[in-house]
Amino acid sequence: MAEQDAKASGPDLSEGIAFADLADGTMLLGHVGDEEVLVARRGAELFAVGAHCSHYHGPLAEGLLVGDTVRCPWHHACFSLRTGEALAAPAFSAIDCWSVEQRDGKVFVREKRPAAAKPAPRLGGKAPDKVVIVGGGAAGFAAAEMLRREQYKGSIVMLSNDDAAPVDRPNLSKDYLAGNAPEEWVPLRGDDFYAENGIDLRLKSTVASIDARARELVLSDGGKVAYDRLLLATGAEPVRLSIPGAGPSQIHVLRSLADSRAIIERAKSAKRALVIGASFIGLEVAASLRHRGIEVHVVAPEKRPMERILGPGMGDFVRALHEEHGVVFHLEDTVAGIAGNKATLKSGGSLEVDLVVMGVGVRPRLELAEKAGLKIDRGLAVDAFLATSAPEIYAAGDIARWPDPHSRQSIRVEHWVVAERQGQVAALNMLGLRQKFDAVPFFWSQHYDVPINYVGHAEKWDELVVDGDIAGRDCLVRYKQDGRTLAAASIYRDVASLQEEVAMERQVA
Repeated sequence: MAEQDAKASGPDLSEGIAFADLADGTMLLGHVGDEEVLVARRGAELFAVGAHCSHYHGPLAEGLLVGDTVRCPWHHACFSLRTGEALAAPAFSAIDCWSVEQRDGKVFVREKRPAAAKPAPRLGGKAPDKVVIVGGGAAGFAAAEMLRREQYKGSIVMLSNDDAAPVDRPNLSKDYLAGNAPEEWVPLRGDDFYAENGIDLRLKSTVASIDARARELVLSDGGKVAYDRLLLATGAEPVRLSIPGAGPSQIHVLRSLADSRAIIERAKSAKRALVIGASFIGLEVAASLRHRGIEVHVVAPEKRPMERILGPGMGDFVRALHEEHGVVFHLEDTVAGIAGNKATLKSGGSLEVDLVVMGVGVRPRLELAEKAGLKIDRGLAVDAFLATSAPEIYAAGDIARWPDPHSRQSIRVEHWVVAERQGQVAALNMLGLRQKFDAVPFFWSQHYDVPINYVGHAEKWDELVVDGDIAGRDCLVRYKQDGRTLAAASIYRDVASLQEEVAMERQVA
């Protein structure tokens, strides 16, 4: 996250700019007073909106215009130029809109417009009286927020087995863990949001079973919660490999705010850390611990980090980037055992460590769905509308396997933005709106000062095309199968990443 610039950029838009200087389909960054404003032109229409994404304050002027919307270059949030509404996660809050006047060949930005009136509720039939959401992560939060945004007036109950309200999970392994972000940045919304919006958030609540016939949940404490529509957003849990000799609390994983807090507390006195696994989470943890000045060793069985997802070139780059920052890799190796502060490797070496973090992936939490007899297919099977095999039960996030029109196969992904967008679509469908989930998957990863953006989904490819220079940190890598681009990874090619996303959307439009 970044703070707003102290000094506004560009021309003073209240004094006007030449209409001829704003070509059709372009944007211009300026200011009104000390507030930065983005002016955009689409044909004869002119728009003026706040210049920064409401998610992490990304510079919208460096993003992409698509119709009457603008997309953020950092994490692909999308905003309406007409109303300022956040149309696609990871942003939820609207951006400001300004009045625009065209006169005497010039464009003037005038006063800030009041917030747009909420549109009439969209309902595809009789609204349910009771919506219950199981899960307090990205998908669950996004669904609850969208229900209220759509002016749903019924009951919303969120049942979360976590002890914290929904948090910005990507931050837990990035800026917050590194010490660059205060904890007040971590909650997705303040505690008052839930009360003010009539969302009954019940923390430390575990659902024991679902009675789909009676449309009722049974809690672990014996309580029961009835529903008319149910969203399962139980997420995933970290895989915990059994390491001989390791005590039950000796190896940390990172999924929750409590997990991140525990690692931070241990890091205060740690000098050498062992990260088991070269996953995205594992290497983001490595980068954050290096920022804290801790010596970091990464042990992983693969030849290159992230090669299965990003290919050999990007894998070599990620390894070199971490080595530049002092990370020591022990690849094609595993941890054979831990005794006290000594970790023994399968190769025969050993390491003295005082902090151990395991990041070897996650597994979907499917027990509840399995016990309820819902269709399971390497995840919880849903249709294009995110409906499960049981009436009035939907699923979103890490557990859901859905028919992806872009890769032309059923997929399940563990991406934060996908979970949020699925939660939003599931909310609309619980209101009867019958909206297909067809968003292009997107995720980002941050390693030191280098972001990696990834759009699409490619479980395998037969051609890998590199545009630019991976080692030079300026590239777009396309992953193709039978001539079709299934996914693209990029480093500092933000607009190109957005353009790839739009191209994939239009393939199935």
